Amino acid sequence: MKSDAVAFGIAGIAFGLIAGWVIGTEQARGGSGGAAAGVAPAAAAPATPASAPPVVLDQAQVTALTSVAEREPSNPRPRVDLANLYFDADRYDDAIKWYGDALKLNPNDVNVSTDLGVSYYYTNQPDKALDQFAHSLKLEPRHLKTLLNQGIVRAFGKQDLDGAILSWQQVIALAPDSPEGQAAKRALDTLQSAHPSTGASATRPGG
Repeated sequence: MKSDAVAFGIAGIAFGLIAGWVIGTEQARGGSGGAAAGVAPAAAAPATPASAPPVVLDQAQVTALTSVAEREPSNPRPRVDLANLYFDADRYDDAIKWYGDALKLNPNDVNVSTDLGVSYYYTNQPDKALDQFAHSLKLEPRHLKTLLNQGIVRAFGKQDLDGAILSWQQVIALAPDSPEGQAAKRALDTLQSAHPSTGASATRPGG
């Protein structure tokens, strides 16, 4: 699942950036209190994964998998594999095409749905990303990586810090000791230590 790398790759750098984004936005608004509402320049474009540099696209694999996809029009697997190849090479527009094709064949695949949402985010389409995550959560409301990524996109794609907090709180409530839960906790700790008033009015899941 490609969104594994995305969630934890971003977690390596993004939560440190939250503090700078909140502080920068607060200064731009004249230091007034409340949740940040403006768009800071650093958050205007999607963050990129904090993992290793993109792999070189294996054209031989692409050719082979494309042939399989053409021979097997009802098989989502080669389409997912193609999407993953393109994703790893930072070819997100191509990844979107193949994840979308795979999802048409198997619309209940929550992992593919979430990977498609992440690809939308990396092509600067945060609204589409969030819509896709909403679809994933209809399929599996407790899907941790979707919730974690939803929080990241809310924070960095939409500057909705309170919404991000709600997403991350759900992750912690569902699985506090999981890698996702620990990443969400780091996000919340960093955000709320930088801007204590953010999320003050947000209720915890079920609250």
